[in-house]
Amino acid sequence: MSPPIRVLLADDHVVIRRGLRALIEAQSDLTVCAEAGDGRAAVEMAVEHKPDVAVLDISLPILNGVEATRRLKREAPQTKVLIYTMHEEDRLIGEALHAGARGYLVKSQEEDIIRAIRTLARNGAFLSGAAYKTLLSSFQTGVAEEAARLTPREREIVQLIAEGKTNKQIAEFFDISVKTVETHRSSAMRRLKIRSTAELVRYAIRRKLIEP
Repeated sequence: MSPPIRVLLADDHVVIRRGLRALIEAQSDLTVCAEAGDGRAAVEMAVEHKPDVAVLDISLPILNGVEATRRLKREAPQTKVLIYTMHEEDRLIGEALHAGARGYLVKSQEEDIIRAIRTLARNGAFLSGAAYKTLLSSFQTGVAEEAARLTPREREIVQLIAEGKTNKQIAEFFDISVKTVETHRSSAMRRLKIRSTAELVRYAIRRKLIEP
């Protein structure tokens, strides 16, 4: 027999993770090898446990699902990413695919998650909903133009600022100087044409980097 497909679950809601774990481990060919409650932990767990498939929510704290996907593509390229979220906007799906996700499934379609995991483990792709052709078209023409204005570190700092972290806390988090944080912050706000922290928070909510 082939070894079971190893799955990492990343969602900040424990109840959702428990439900997914029960559903996945009821299958003889699947097993959950790790769980994470935020995006940074998900990347660390993937590097450590080398899952075949990582199931990520978009709205993860500290590092959102799109940014975590970008990191996984670099640091754990063997892991296929399935975004599993409540959001189904074309822009978000395009950004996730552009970041390297191989699948996108909305939480209202839980019955498809086992099929999606198996499909990704076989190097396939899985997109939910009637927007399939539109999303592929958007992906191929290059979605996420606004997000592409920022560097990876700028995107991470924008999310942490929107989550209420101070410059000092962010500096300690990344082991960099406060001045460096301020430089990244100023650069991100300039690129996005944002003039205040309040506008930055609204931007993060609009792009689903954080929950309102």
